[in-house]
Amino acid sequence: MKKTPALLASLLLATLARSALTTAPDNDGLTVPAGFQVIVVADKLKGLRNIAVAANGDIYAKTAKAGIYALRDTDGDGKADVIKEFGSGGGTGIALHNGWLYESTDDHVFRYKLTPGELVPAGEPQRVIHDLPNGHQHEAKALAFGADGQLYVETGSPSNAYGGKKDRALGATGEDPTEFLKTHGGYWRYDPDKLEQTQADGYHFSTGHRHSTTIALNPVNGKLFVGIHGRDQLNVVAPQFYTDDDNAENPSEVLHELVDGANFGWPFTYWDPTAKQRKVNPEYGGDGKKLAEPGKYPDPLIGFPAHWSPMQLAFYTGTQFPAKYKNGAFLAFQGSWNRAPKPQKGYKVVFIPFNAKGMPTGEYETFIDGFSGTTAELKSPRDAKHRPNGVAVGPDGSLYIGDSQAGSIWRIVYTGK
Repeated sequence: MKKTPALLASLLLATLARSALTTAPDNDGLTVPAGFQVIVVADKLKGLRNIAVAANGDIYAKTAKAGIYALRDTDGDGKADVIKEFGSGGGTGIALHNGWLYESTDDHVFRYKLTPGELVPAGEPQRVIHDLPNGHQHEAKALAFGADGQLYVETGSPSNAYGGKKDRALGATGEDPTEFLKTHGGYWRYDPDKLEQTQADGYHFSTGHRHSTTIALNPVNGKLFVGIHGRDQLNVVAPQFYTDDDNAENPSEVLHELVDGANFGWPFTYWDPTAKQRKVNPEYGGDGKKLAEPGKYPDPLIGFPAHWSPMQLAFYTGTQFPAKYKNGAFLAFQGSWNRAPKPQKGYKVVFIPFNAKGMPTGEYETFIDGFSGTTAELKSPRDAKHRPNGVAVGPDGSLYIGDSQAGSIWRIVYTGK
């Protein structure tokens, strides 16, 4: 791209603005690539889930157990000096769309009208969807807007592999999920401007999910991409077929394109990241070797390591970072719990390259590490200092990351230093 005088002036102003930012000593313990620096926007907040950043730089962060944080930096040092709380109900999803702030609790989806200049919405929330299924396991309601302007909301499966009363226990036997999957384990599409909808008012867009807290629109090609959490406890359910090592490395966390009518194979199958094959769950007759029917379910675009727990996904449309990051995506992994007695892993943010057609290349690399706060092996996620959950791109091309463990928000900037 030719750098015109106007563009050069804009880049200079952006560089000068970043030079006034207060970066954290030793990058707050995080490991970032050369040329990047870390700003602690806020810390010691309540546990955070997804985050969204407005065009003026205001940050909205959903809390796991309470309402929403609204944060503003008024003096340009990168730190939030105004922090307000509003709303209630806890939850996960949050997104900005057409002058509204949409957010989900574990049962409902609300929206707040945003007025330019106001940090906290003055009006009462409007309820867009009410009384979504909440089985108190995998209850988070991830949401995103598609290229069609419609609202896509997931309802997860309060189950491991639909193993009946013995689900997650020795000898669990899979039940027929036909009726269950009519209201769980998929994404539904809704009109974002219609109030007081129920799940039945939505269009059942996809099925065969265990749980997905990862959904984002790629503006390059207008496609939605989702991350799906794999099942747990293979060695508990069927120790005759699976060892501790087998469970620690299986099944994969997977990335898929979300298309109308997609069926991703839960609860019948899982993706083995080592063999790169789709296998049958032991609840449905699998033995660690039996393969799923060829072509019945799509292969993932990427198979990530087991139990890392993919959370928010954000496409990088900014220009602040080096060219390699342009139109790629960042994905936060909040880390595993089900690798014991093996060490827990994950607790990082990765970068996923996408090609010119807006599809992932199949590779990924660690972008930020060190969230666990230790080089020692983790026995439990409670031992981690931080667990990255939310990721969002700011208007100047900075990357924001939220923490579900200790309530930190970081801003990642590229200075070249």
